Order: sequence, then C-alpha cells, then structure tokens
Amino acid sequence: MFELKKVFSSLLMPLPAFLIIGLVGLLLVMFTMRRGAGCLLIFASFTGIFLSSFQPVANYLLMPMEREHKGFLPVEGSIDYVMVLGNGHVVDDDIPPTSELSRTALMRLSEGIRVLRMYPGAKLILSGYAGGSEMSHARMLAKVALALGVAKSDIILLETAKDTWEEARQAAVFVANKRLVLVTSASHMSRALVEFNDAGLKPYPAPTNFLASDAEMQPWNKYRPGAQYLEWTETYWYETLGTWWQTLRDVAINTHETANDAS
Repeated sequence: MFELKKVFSSLLMPLPAFLIIGLVGLLLVMFTMRRGAGCLLIFASFTGIFLSSFQPVANYLLMPMEREHKGFLPVEGSIDYVMVLGNGHVVDDDIPPTSELSRTALMRLSEGIRVLRMYPGAKLILSGYAGGSEMSHARMLAKVALALGVAKSDIILLETAKDTWEEARQAAVFVANKRLVLVTSASHMSRALVEFNDAGLKPYPAPTNFLASDAEMQPWNKYRPGAQYLEWTETYWYETLGTWWQTLRDVAINTHETANDAS
C-alpha cells in the first residue's frame, strides 16, 4: 500500500501529469482524426507547466501553507526530546556526509540540532527507513549529526518508520507525556501535527525549509519560468494530496470503528 501510494502520488505531480496530458494530445494529433482535441491537450500541457513554474503562481499557492506556523523560539521550561522527521538520502562514500542527505533532510537536521542546543539534556530523535538503500535514513541523519558535534548518547533512532503516521506512533513510545519539539518542513508541519496529535502527542512545532517568499526579486527572475518555482508548486500539491489522503483515511477508520461499535 505504501509503495502504491507513492507511485500514484508521483504521477499526479504537476510536471509528470502535464507531460502525460501533452503526450496524450500528441498521440491524438499523430494517430487519430481528433486533432483539435489533441492540440487542446498539448496547449493545456504547456500552459500548466508554464503556470506551475511561474513565481507569482507558485508563491501564491505555497506561502500560506508554509506560514501557518512561525519559526521555533525558546519556550519556558525544559524540553525532553527534539524529533527530526525523515526525508531522503544517498549512500556515497566519495562525497561528504552532509551531501549524502537531501537538501530538505539537511535543513531539517540543522534546525533540529539548533533547537537541541537550546536545551542541554534533551535527546534527538531521528527517523526514517532505508527506502531501498543500504543504510536507514535515520542512521544517515545520525552520521551527519555526529559529524556536527551531537553526542552519540543523545541520539535515538527510529529506523523502520516509512511515513509520518508511523513516525508519530513510534515516537509516542519514547515521548509519552514528556515535552517534544517537532522539526519538519514548513509545508509539511500542519499535516505532521495532525498525525502526532492523533498519536497522543502535543509537540511544539519547529518548521524549517521555508521555500516561498515575498522578498523583492529582480523582475527578470520573478517573471520567468524556473525549476525552483516548479518545486514550490509541486511541494504545495504534494502536501495537498497528502492532506486529502489523511482526511479520507481518518474518515474510513472512524466509519469502520463506528460500524464495529454498532455491531
């Protein structure tokens, strides 16, 4: 189910989806008499790719999602755990450990270490499964954390968690009623908090990896299509799909539990 969900969602991302639409249009033009419909699909494909890569559109979509939670500021009292949610990595001994992490993972880990250093005695929880590589993502995060000066005794690994739902429930075993700071991408924070709240945890949010910005840009950069802005749109759409899936899953679970109680 996890793999199927990932494959299906990847095909619904803006770039693959619009390329598929364009391919269908091209096939209609080349091999059928429905050339008008084919041209319309090709036009829709190019328009969709352009708009997805256009900074004003991408910023309009992503920025409200990212700014639902502000950056972490110190809170009163002690913090027991700082948890960094996983993302992605490669295993390559020819490059530095920091380059083996995806940009998102490195941003999350950096923020986690920053928060950890505010609270001596806190433990750093790192999560993520191997995802087909020879090393779990949690262990790769730990490798970089150790290189950045975090003590081995302060690190807890959750090496089998595949998604946020599993991360939340595995974290609950360690955290219980203690105080937790949750570190993840700003765009992912609201969805992550739902999972952690459902698991019985009430973490302090520490969003990072902010992408969208209203900062003034040169017009020739702002108003030309760019891969950077396409990433913003894909991030927005990925989290939107995730929220819909989360809602449908919870409705299905609640309906099943209600039916069981009634019987």
